[in-house]
Amino acid sequence: MIRTGFGYDVHKLTEGRDLILCGEKIEYEKGLLGHSDADVALHALCDALLGAAALGDIGRHFPDTDEKYRGISSILLLKEVVRLVGDKGYAAVNADITIVAQRPKLSPYIEKMRENVAKAMGIDIDFVNVKATTTEKLGFEGREEGISATASVLIEK
Repeated sequence: MIRTGFGYDVHKLTEGRDLILCGEKIEYEKGLLGHSDADVALHALCDALLGAAALGDIGRHFPDTDEKYRGISSILLLKEVVRLVGDKGYAAVNADITIVAQRPKLSPYIEKMRENVAKAMGIDIDFVNVKATTTEKLGFEGREEGISATASVLIEK
């Protein structure tokens, strides 16, 4: 049995925070605002995995009202989501992530992001794709107010 899942997340850019995407620290003057490390790409991926397994969403499992998740690495959240999906009898087959940001340029970080995701999910890097795009200066991403990400996954029993 196979299932697909889709995730979407948005975080606001702010000063005084590190920018973490797919578990990788990106050199940039701003970071993303959030209760955890605010890794928008991994949050979308977690939601895609949880959705594929009909396990709700990231907020259900890691609420921002719980202090134990303050500042937590989203790589740790992803590992826990993979465990939850596994407990239901499923394994991740592949993941495809799109990060939407006007700046910074993410291409120098893509391979390391893929490695981080593959390792956390326990799958080969050939089954992880990470890509970045701009919005041609349109919308909140184009105005550099925030970053969004989408993710799709395939899981199998």
